[in-house]
Amino acid sequence: HYFALDHSSRNASVERGPGRDRQSDTSDSETTDIRRINHQPGTRDGRYDPNRFRLHFEKESKEEVERRKKIAREKILKQVAEKELEIDMNQIYPEEKGLNFPRRPSWHYNMQREELLRKEEKSFLEYLEALQSKNPPGTLSHFEHNLETWRQLWRVMEMSDVILLIVDIRYPVLQFPPALYHYITGELKKYIILVLNKVDLCPSPLVLAWKHYLTKQFPHMHCVCFTSHPGQPYSTLLQKKRMRKKVGWNAGGPIHIMRACQEITAGRVDLSSWEKKIQRDAVAVGTEGDQADDGSESVLMEHHSDVAMEMNSPTQELYKDGVLTLGCIGFPNVGKSSVLNSLVGRKVVSVSRTPGHTKYFQTYYLTPTVKLCDCPGLVFPSQVDKQLQILAGIYPVSQLQEPYSSVGYLCERTNFLPVLKLTHPDHSPETPHNPSTQDWTAWDVCEAWAERRGYKTAKAARNDAYRAANSLLRLAIDGRMCLCLQPPGYSQSKDEWESHPELAEIIVLQGRKDEEDECGEREDDEGESSSELEEDNDRDADDDEDADGDDEDDTVKADRKGLTLNMFSVLGENECA
Repeated sequence: HYFALDHSSRNASVERGPGRDRQSDTSDSETTDIRRINHQPGTRDGRYDPNRFRLHFEKESKEEVERRKKIAREKILKQVAEKELEIDMNQIYPEEKGLNFPRRPSWHYNMQREELLRKEEKSFLEYLEALQSKNPPGTLSHFEHNLETWRQLWRVMEMSDVILLIVDIRYPVLQFPPALYHYITGELKKYIILVLNKVDLCPSPLVLAWKHYLTKQFPHMHCVCFTSHPGQPYSTLLQKKRMRKKVGWNAGGPIHIMRACQEITAGRVDLSSWEKKIQRDAVAVGTEGDQADDGSESVLMEHHSDVAMEMNSPTQELYKDGVLTLGCIGFPNVGKSSVLNSLVGRKVVSVSRTPGHTKYFQTYYLTPTVKLCDCPGLVFPSQVDKQLQILAGIYPVSQLQEPYSSVGYLCERTNFLPVLKLTHPDHSPETPHNPSTQDWTAWDVCEAWAERRGYKTAKAARNDAYRAANSLLRLAIDGRMCLCLQPPGYSQSKDEWESHPELAEIIVLQGRKDEEDECGEREDDEGESSSELEEDNDRDADDDEDADGDDEDDTVKADRKGLTLNMFSVLGENECA
């Protein structure tokens, strides 16, 4: 089959023993078209399979991988026009291609559990076959093939009164499937709050333009801006950690989510305790820096069993027992866990920038009347370029077979030479060096970055282009090299957005300062010893105890004030001197 259902993940729960765990531990299988990503070691007692919700993407052929490698070595990079960054929703999710998502089949309480699971598997295979019939091989992006993860989405949507759909402000049209919006607002008749996360990674006018565009496209939802780290820039291109410990979970945006919920619930749920909590958190951060973990703001955590979740009714009573249930949904790496942590006011979920980090279903009582539930990040089918998907962080960089084409995609859309300060691999020491006059391929960029960073292969001590490519992609995912898509018509109407009356509110949310302070003297990134970006550390980010520096939303909070003039002023270049 072109698509294959991973039967090894079926019914993975307490009944799975250690022996059966080993069967599902393979990251790839020679007998299936699915590649399983992010393998985690099993638990000693075998009561929980940590790989149950791992990402499952369709395998790419060796021929396709080799073809892209050849292009990366030969194609001369050329800067694309700014207008090419403008992306319309219909380009990503064309209606005629049937880019839906799998739905939970009908069921009733008299059904046996095994019967329900078999029905869901059959429905999922039919969904994949229908998708294949309208989209020939090679035309679809990476998307989730793990039925267990889709099951989690069904349960979260059924359990929740309001859905928090979280997207990365840099790539919102990639991560907002119209089919999901229409299903939630139409069939389920529930409300969506679209959370534009990481707004400090984009210039303020662009944030505002995206907010207006999405609100116009999808009028039956609330749209709020959010950042977990307002006003916390990286001072250099290669700085690894930010000053998280000094500011605690100081998030910009919880009050806006709370107000949207107030408007939606219209007095049917008492949210006064939530509002008071947000005020207390703001005071604690402002006076103490670190929030006290003395139990005064303890978080009640619920674990949900398979049976309890499988038998949830999609028509359950809204705001049952006077409690508002918020469901957090989003693609990998959009910062779902960090949004949840910011709302709670203390760290309750382990966070990582590794896609697919949230592995099991839990709910958290924010207050006695507000409950949050998180869903593993999953990728919906679309026709977005796979290279752009990788830059958006949906695929673990360390597991890419061919990262070079994605580097080329990034370099053609960013002013990479003055930022990375590269020397062309073919440059002769006897001649003056002017990299801007030389032709660059994606491979050249990786070779030059490996030379600058000292990345060498173990045996031959050659420049390690693969490691260098991974490093560059991490810089992009983190936002140190920030690529931001634009809504249609933005380049023509930029002046209008830069003078828009709502702009001041976005700037305050981002924690911006005066331009002189933002783009002033910064530490030169030539002193790199304390900020080395080692891939080994990044692979283990979710075991890092987080320190807490890196997280799923810790994809950088570089300052963006000067970005309207030069989007790379944030990366350590003194553009205002």
